[in-house]
Amino acid sequence: MPTAPALFRVALEVSSPEKALAFYSELFGAPGRMVGGGRVYFDCGPVILALVDVSGQRKRLRPFPQHLYFAVADLEAFHERAAALGSLSKHEVHGEKGGVIGTRPWGERSFYAEDPFGNRLCFVDQKTLFTGERRG
Repeated sequence: MPTAPALFRVALEVSSPEKALAFYSELFGAPGRMVGGGRVYFDCGPVILALVDVSGQRKRLRPFPQHLYFAVADLEAFHERAAALGSLSKHEVHGEKGGVIGTRPWGERSFYAEDPFGNRLCFVDQKTLFTGERRG
């Protein structure tokens, strides 16, 4: 049976690689690296999160159209750092504030945030990930 290709990098647009490096290093609690060409890389498991400076290419950023989902071991620590950065989502998710840790209808404990460039993020307790497999 054929296998799907492996996803190895996701790129988000930013207007300042220095600001992106500082924000994500603080949020993730782990350092990223400048790799040249206005790019910042963070190793997120087998996938690289690439933050790409587009300020010289066009006037307006194009935030990623959907949330990016990150599985984390310590959801509360990520939530605290997101709160300190002022990045918790103010939008509602299934009738609840997205920036509050909650259990979603599909069973995941998570919260939603946004980076300074308008990219939407979701952090999920890795013990509660829903991957489409039946539970129980």
